[in-house]
Amino acid sequence: MGYVNCQLCPRRCGIDRTAGQTGFCGGPATAVVAKAMLHEWEEPALSPRGKSGAIFFGGCTLRCKYCQNIAISARPKGDLYDSAGLRRLFEALIARGAENIDLVTPTQYLPTILPALEPKLPVPVVYNCGGYERAETLKMLAGKVDIYLPDLKYADSALAASLSGAADYFPVAAEAIKEMVRQTGPVQWDGEKVTKGVIIRHLILPGQVSNSLRVLDWIGENFAPGEVLVSLMRQYTPMPGMTAPYDRTVTDEEYDAVLSWMYLNELEGFTQEAEGADRAFIPDFDV
Repeated sequence: MGYVNCQLCPRRCGIDRTAGQTGFCGGPATAVVAKAMLHEWEEPALSPRGKSGAIFFGGCTLRCKYCQNIAISARPKGDLYDSAGLRRLFEALIARGAENIDLVTPTQYLPTILPALEPKLPVPVVYNCGGYERAETLKMLAGKVDIYLPDLKYADSALAASLSGAADYFPVAAEAIKEMVRQTGPVQWDGEKVTKGVIIRHLILPGQVSNSLRVLDWIGENFAPGEVLVSLMRQYTPMPGMTAPYDRTVTDEEYDAVLSWMYLNELEGFTQEAEGADRAFIPDFDV
């Protein structure tokens, strides 16, 4: 798969990005990097010292109305990098102490990213994505990604259509996550650090507890305890113009209900305090 007749994501736009055409993601035929930084707010098991080598790519295959990275996701914004340039960027972050290379929303640039991952880097490669992925595309990453960090946002198709423009989100993401686990196997640890495996993020949305319970049910039904980890996120932050119930943060009652369901499903992973819902944790893409 490449940039000609682009089929990288589930949108399968079929356009020729090498001819200047742009599809749903808006990405050109080379990688757009909005920001590269040592990011201290990823899950502690990814970077115990708080130095995740995050590369934020411009553009996205979803249109989440509540996206905290809307400044770069709605349309690609940043500098253009070829494969050699990306490799130098990875190595520069590692030289500064990055504990991993954290590829954030990378799928639309895989033809540029893949060569940059060879030879294998001395730190884990993290594939940080929205979960809306083609399993066929993910197969190109086998052996190159150590840790998959997908969202599993929705089990409710109407909610997925309304909030992210992807009514088929759940079946597509479910198949993608199974492929990720097939590649990595069960989660592996080295002391307090995860070195291999899949960590599934789920952002609780205000007023949508039932959606969260269904997501956790699916994870519990498909994976053995400890086979994958769950990162239960409470950091939903209302974006300008959101209407009820999305114009507020998640309540204690909502969070406690979902957290209890996570434990009932015998799921292991990470939780988040209410303080996570703060704009201070959103990277500044203007510097």
